[in-house]
Amino acid sequence: MTLQDLKTLLDFHYWARDRMLEALEPLTPEQFTRDQGNSFRSIRDTAAHIYAAEWIWYSRWRGTSPTSLLSSDLFPDVPTLRQSWSELEQSLRAFVDEGGEPGVERVIDYKLLSGVASAQPFWQLLQHVVNHATYHRGQVTTMLRQVGAPAPKATDLIAFYRERA
Repeated sequence: MTLQDLKTLLDFHYWARDRMLEALEPLTPEQFTRDQGNSFRSIRDTAAHIYAAEWIWYSRWRGTSPTSLLSSDLFPDVPTLRQSWSELEQSLRAFVDEGGEPGVERVIDYKLLSGVASAQPFWQLLQHVVNHATYHRGQVTTMLRQVGAPAPKATDLIAFYRERA
């Protein structure tokens, strides 16, 4: 895995995030927060979980291991979530740039939410962030259909590559 590979993964990740957020913008507050009995109660809670997990990993990379996820109540609407996520994106991209090529293999020591210590190379952790978000974006797509809203534009990695070609 190279620095350019990680930057391409981040480009994909934020491209797909933006497509998801675009699909969420027309939702009514009721649709956004409706309890759908999913892994995370609502569309809002699922999208907020994707953000919160990314925030936790970024915090760990910076040397702080949070002991809990952020509350989805911090994001009452899509613009609030988008603003917070854009700020996190800037910080995360700067972190990747600061580490440069040597940062790709850097082993990060961190603690899980349970307090259990762990350590892994940065490239594995960043791949996990992107993969985790992909999984939950799929849940958001299903939940959008369940509330009668259109699904996001395609967020598959191959669609990203085709668009960039």
